[in-house]
Amino acid sequence: MAKFNPWHDVSRGDNVPQTVTGIIEIPKGSKAKYELDKDSGMLKLDRVLFSAVHYPAAYGFIPKTYCDDNDPLDILVLCSVEIVPMCLVEAKVIGVMQMVDGDEEDDKIIAVAAHDISVNHYNELDDLPPHTLREMQRFFEDYKALEHKSVTVQRFLPREEAYRIIDESIRLYNETFPNGNDHDQVLAKEELKG
Repeated sequence: MAKFNPWHDVSRGDNVPQTVTGIIEIPKGSKAKYELDKDSGMLKLDRVLFSAVHYPAAYGFIPKTYCDDNDPLDILVLCSVEIVPMCLVEAKVIGVMQMVDGDEEDDKIIAVAAHDISVNHYNELDDLPPHTLREMQRFFEDYKALEHKSVTVQRFLPREEAYRIIDESIRLYNETFPNGNDHDQVLAKEELKG
């Protein structure tokens, strides 16, 4: 019997890359760093953040995507309510935050909950309240500081660049996992990489 894994078995959405499915791992305001256990498909507690910070938006990933850090593409989803972990959210893409975590590039797609009328009118990063991007940048530059790890936010880019990054992560996923949810294949490839 095949295992169900949200990364490999949930649709990316019907209007990719403009609107994608976000699978939320961490609710806004959390100090807990939850992440998908790639083998079981369950959510696990990776760590409690050392610094006095909390996630500025719901945080998760886009299914059936893959990046150079051996993980699916990350997504931050703005919403007026708390989104619980493992909830699927139709997310309208409005931009991307490019950062370097350690020595690895680590893009974060920025989106709004498509079915939340308090945020779904935002179409571009420039539409957001001015403090929103500063809060995201400050969080990601600070959240590993007490662990003596370096994170640098390089820049925020518009939605067209986010679309390109999403398309590239889909291409890389299709090349890396041509059999989709073959979990033994997934684990073997990750062990080879590192």
